[in-house]
Amino acid sequence: MMPEISLNILDVAENSTRAKASLVEITVDTDVAADTLTVVIKDDGCGMTEEQVAQVIDPFYTSRTTRKVGLGVPFFKYAAESTGGSFFIRSQVGVGTVVTAVFVLSHIDRMPLGDMTSTIHSLIVYHPDTDFIYCYRYNGASFTLDTREFREILGDVPFDTPEVSEYIREYLSENQSETDGGAVY
Repeated sequence: MMPEISLNILDVAENSTRAKASLVEITVDTDVAADTLTVVIKDDGCGMTEEQVAQVIDPFYTSRTTRKVGLGVPFFKYAAESTGGSFFIRSQVGVGTVVTAVFVLSHIDRMPLGDMTSTIHSLIVYHPDTDFIYCYRYNGASFTLDTREFREILGDVPFDTPEVSEYIREYLSENQSETDGGAVY
């Protein structure tokens, strides 16, 4: 199992890029009063049939030829459900996929959220042909990063240019801190 939720998010978002998504939307929503941490990853990739959705949650199935099992999605599902939460995949061929994981925030078995700044930064910098919308919410406060807005400002300057990459990292870190007050969970 992965040691933090952010790595599960990275794994699922990487699946979205392999599914040829041009837009991946990632929402992390923490609601202390409701005792929930909800993660939604939505893409406009190639989508899956019902049979493929059933296979993707099976730890002994993978569509990749580089290994014989695919553990990322089954571990994410197990991590959410082991806290008393839930896990759903909704997909339509030619439309895209939505993965929703709900964790019980206070459950002793809930792994930490982890380093969302590094996760989102890595996705943006290493997938230059994919746009990302990242929405981070904590108790009603929120911020959103939309790479399409960055592209409008930057023009042809790539995200992996050192100054741009560092700006994105700082933007993510500062806005998360402002949103959640530095909460570690």
